Amino acid sequence: MNWKFYNTVSNTGKFNMDFDLTLAKSLKFDEAVLRLYQWEPYCMSLGANQSEKTLSIKKISDDNIDIVKRPTGGRAILHAEELTYSVIYHIGTELSPKDLFREINIALVKGLISYDDALKNLELHNSQPNFPSFYNEDKSAVCFSVSSKNEINFAGKKLVGSAQRRIGNVVLQHGSILCGSYHKNICSYLDLPADISSELKEEMDKTTTDLNEILNKTIDITELASSIKNGFTKHFEIKRINYQKDFEPASTMN
Repeated sequence: MNWKFYNTVSNTGKFNMDFDLTLAKSLKFDEAVLRLYQWEPYCMSLGANQSEKTLSIKKISDDNIDIVKRPTGGRAILHAEELTYSVIYHIGTELSPKDLFREINIALVKGLISYDDALKNLELHNSQPNFPSFYNEDKSAVCFSVSSKNEINFAGKKLVGSAQRRIGNVVLQHGSILCGSYHKNICSYLDLPADISSELKEEMDKTTTDLNEILNKTIDITELASSIKNGFTKHFEIKRINYQKDFEPASTMN
């Protein structure tokens, strides 16, 4: 397997989601991709089947927050103080999408521990929520209000949220590695009654954490990105990784 590594730094929501899809649709059979990126400006992303009616559009516009639809499922995420990853991988007979989901998260854990040994107690969530029931609850508007099986937790709180989409024999998986607490402001950008918004904020305080909170230090994104890459190199036993040049939005997307 020939791995390609992209560090596309910070771009708009549309660029980030279009680029992930472009990589997935153009992947060659003997290739796999790891991409790391951020969002400029901060961005609300909605799951593929989630309506913008759940958002407070005026508040989002006033605060210069971007809006985009993800090609994957799930609910709303406020992309802010985070490092986002995407992996594009061919599925063969020996590895199912569920298997790949777990293996990618193990690679992420190894990378995070490489960044700081204080993260050695990271764990993979061991149960799957009842999503049909969960989606009937008010808190289901927010992706980070619940952990899926094999997502990464620290002390029982969600640190990395991930989602998948299968396109033919290719799997696109991407997710947010939370570096700061700004994602919790999502409640103020949802069109919810004040009491529900307050309850949801309290729920997120209980169910999510971030690297700054855990480590009590400013997160060096460059070092974190390098550590994540090293975690993938070790876990997937990558003998050679091909570095791709950073891309500017105008040069890659119409």
